Amino acid sequence: MITIILTLYTLALLIVFFYALAQLQLVFNYFKAQKVKDTSEKFNFQLEEEIPFVTVQLPLYNEKYVVERLLKNIVQLDYPREKLEIQVLDDSTDDSVLQTHQLAERFKAEGIDIQHIIRTHRKGFKAGALKEGLKIAKGEFIAIFDADFMPKKDWLQQTIPYFKDEKIGVVQTRWAHLNRDYSLITKVQAFALDFHFILEQVGRSFGKHFINFNGTAGVWRKSCILDAGNWQGDTLTEDLDLSYRAQLKGWQFKYLQEVETPAELPMVMSAARSQQFRWNKGAAENFQKNYSQLFKSKQLSWATKFHGFFHLLNSSMFLLVLVIAVLSVPVLYIKNQFPDYHFYFYVMAFLGVSTLIFFIAYLITFTKIHGKEKKSLLKFIGMFFAFFSVAMGLSVHNTWAILEGHLGKKSSFIRTPKFNITSLNDSWKENQYLQHSFSVTQLLELGLFFYFAFAIYSAFKVNDFGLLIFHLMLFFGFGFVVWKSFFPNFRLKNRK
Repeated sequence: MITIILTLYTLALLIVFFYALAQLQLVFNYFKAQKVKDTSEKFNFQLEEEIPFVTVQLPLYNEKYVVERLLKNIVQLDYPREKLEIQVLDDSTDDSVLQTHQLAERFKAEGIDIQHIIRTHRKGFKAGALKEGLKIAKGEFIAIFDADFMPKKDWLQQTIPYFKDEKIGVVQTRWAHLNRDYSLITKVQAFALDFHFILEQVGRSFGKHFINFNGTAGVWRKSCILDAGNWQGDTLTEDLDLSYRAQLKGWQFKYLQEVETPAELPMVMSAARSQQFRWNKGAAENFQKNYSQLFKSKQLSWATKFHGFFHLLNSSMFLLVLVIAVLSVPVLYIKNQFPDYHFYFYVMAFLGVSTLIFFIAYLITFTKIHGKEKKSLLKFIGMFFAFFSVAMGLSVHNTWAILEGHLGKKSSFIRTPKFNITSLNDSWKENQYLQHSFSVTQLLELGLFFYFAFAIYSAFKVNDFGLLIFHLMLFFGFGFVVWKSFFPNFRLKNRK
């Protein structure tokens, strides 16, 4: 039994270590990218003949709280009206359909080329809606925005010009956050997304490795979509799937770090859970679907295959973290009772450098957003430990999603509820789309909360505090997730 525990523990630590090394190379790529001036050729929008026709697609499903904000924002895009059409791809099943139709008709009467397209089914979910709209899209380029995104007026002028390079299949922009400081839940999500959009996307792009269209806030060349096999709904992250199929076909992606597209972060644990489940399961599904094609490709370098492997396997790190966390308690007792294993534990301690790599990588992205002053550094340290604590607290939920993805279990595309919260004093409690159902994973989370309380006690019992901070983070993380899952309204109990 001891051999099995130590073998699994070691294997999990080694894979996380190699993943950390991949992230470290992205850090080097990020700094190199800052020194390179962008010399991309662009359309000259001073010449009318160089302004291409663009279709904006807005996939909707029961978005009554944000649809008006969305459409009012999109129709303000600064682009020649005769070269812009808007497709509202509405799969809604509630009364928001009428609201959306009335808004579309109002804007159409003002001379805007806008279509309200309704399907009688949800086949393929979001991918199916995008594919259906693509059949009749007039644009050579397809800009896509989810319902909670708020592009600035000059967004198309900042992105479309890069398509003058005929090799470019996608232009992706960086997400910003409308409600970053609403709660610890939103702060943690912003912390994680900033890392992806600043360090990972820039690092992979500079290294000419595969990046991904993020499902929204980006533009596709229509011919690229068709050449790559069109939208497919057999995974929950159709954006990652099409991204890999397109790049395997030789298309290039352009990432614009400085172009921000603000959006709303989930503010409730149940909403964050549904989004996390979809993203993590979809990533695992895409690993199973695309990794073999990635390694079979003769055109790709081994470096790109290495980074692509860990990119597709990104979500599966939650499984490894859960294994390390659960086994760390028996490992603590093995270390205490079998002094002959001390050399092994010294070697394992070296793998703890992974944490240092993550610390540095996240610090880089945090300072990009918040600056480098001393106050920001202290704020970062608090956020770093809060983020990893909450991430570990969600590891059971996310591991369940990952296993379903790898094992091929199919499930519906569960949308993330939107809120349209503009103030810290606004309440989301009346949102009709929220679901507060309980699951087996929440009971497991409660059990692990007590398990890591025992782990903290064990540090004092065996007089070994090497894992105490790790176990304190796990205790806090599972406690926070359990608390916010069982008592979601607690923070807002005194609000109107």
